Amino acid sequence: MAVSLDIADLRARKERPASTLAPAALPAEAVNLAATETDGLGCHSGKDAMRAAAEAAGMSETLEQLKKDYPQGPHDQPQSMCPAFGSLRVGLRMRRTATILSGSACCVYGLTFTSHFYGAKRSVGYVPFNSETLVTGKLFEDIREAVFDVAKPADYDAVVVINLCVPTASGVPLRLLPKEIDGVRIIGIDVPGFGVPTHAEAKDVLAGAMLKFARSEAEQGPVQAPRLGRSERPSVTLLGEMFPADPVVIGGLLEPLGLSAGPVVPTREWRELYAALDCAAVAAIHPFYTASIREFELAGRPIVGSAPVGHDGTADWLDRIGEACAVPRATVEAAKNRLLPMIRGALAATPIKGRITLSGYEGSELLVGRLLVESGADLAYVGTACPRTPYSEADRDWLESRGVMVRFRASLEDDLSAMREFRPDLAIGTTPVVQAAKERAIPALYFTNLISARPLMGVAGAGSLAKVINTALGNQHRFDAMRDFFDGVGEGHAAGIWEEVPKVRQNVASATRGKPSHNPIGEMA
Repeated sequence: MAVSLDIADLRARKERPASTLAPAALPAEAVNLAATETDGLGCHSGKDAMRAAAEAAGMSETLEQLKKDYPQGPHDQPQSMCPAFGSLRVGLRMRRTATILSGSACCVYGLTFTSHFYGAKRSVGYVPFNSETLVTGKLFEDIREAVFDVAKPADYDAVVVINLCVPTASGVPLRLLPKEIDGVRIIGIDVPGFGVPTHAEAKDVLAGAMLKFARSEAEQGPVQAPRLGRSERPSVTLLGEMFPADPVVIGGLLEPLGLSAGPVVPTREWRELYAALDCAAVAAIHPFYTASIREFELAGRPIVGSAPVGHDGTADWLDRIGEACAVPRATVEAAKNRLLPMIRGALAATPIKGRITLSGYEGSELLVGRLLVESGADLAYVGTACPRTPYSEADRDWLESRGVMVRFRASLEDDLSAMREFRPDLAIGTTPVVQAAKERAIPALYFTNLISARPLMGVAGAGSLAKVINTALGNQHRFDAMRDFFDGVGEGHAAGIWEEVPKVRQNVASATRGKPSHNPIGEMA
């Protein structure tokens, strides 16, 4: 797609007062002037308006690729954090990588606050803008100058620039940034909330862009070796963020097959990307990393879905890894005979008894569901905000064959409906699900912090969930006691203790607000 910005002219404009500028001479595809009128477009504007503005600004190709990689529906977006947090988190966890955000100040504040809340220990670059800098194209020039200021080879291997909603809707063309400055790679990506449904998938946006760049470098000639050197055995790259102990456990499962665990993608430094591409197979632990999978397929690497969770999951995974890596069948069977009895024993030693509903937006919900079922739990429902892909089919089939309702792209309403229908002894889910469960005196656990942050693979995973879940299940008497203690206190307008319960006065009650005419993004939905 042809896009032109006269950089020399933009630089000259810096020396002239804004009042002397002629009406925008840039082609419509460079910036979308409608997106800069009044207070501009933001999360409050609705996805349809933002998407239409982006398409008018020449971003149709980008949006089509995002739509293909991260399909929407039946519920197009969960009520969760800004998706761009996923890409921001990936960049902030990499060594010698700088991150620059381009977006509304309120969005940048929220993203940086969340990133530091989750342990980021480095600064985030920010290029501010206003309607004038969007109209004149100076925002792109400001981003370009910021990139040149930051891209110092003594400090960084890569600089990541992330367009948030408004710059994407306005067509700010990060594709025109130089690909490299003094050996520092420049990675520009668009991660709009109206194009990327979840923060889990936004991790793949950046991981995939980096793999594409690294694959191109590797095709051109020798590249930097991993920090710890190349493995002597064929390796299996692990796709998707996971608990730190899980790659070690997976390495132990692969060892009897004559294989080793390769890097985890998203990686922690640039050179690991080369090692990730230099593998015998890719284990799609998180099956929705579509952009990353595309790069591995272009590199000729076979993809294996699911993960070694529980007895059945481990057995099936070892079979398919063996096939993908041409491991002799007798070797695979010997490994299974050695490993599977230990997993079965660990599951039997730590049983879980009780009905459970499970939901989340991390992408590992189906894997956790398999582990719960094999631990003896009566799992009624699994909801995930992530999409259904070919690499999640094995997990879906296994769960549904055991009577578990599986819902992809699940909404908060889906999760709450399942909790009301199945009346679980324990609800595992997102923050609002946990809140709703506790209001009903049902024990509940937050999936992200209390469940997904535990080992899931192999023998270690077999017993990791039982203690926290059984403890929660055992707390029902405490909820019953609290409900009895607070009985009669009231709720809503009648909350509190009164001599006479307050009556709702219809003549002063606020009018019921209608549904907004647009479809807002994320938590504003």
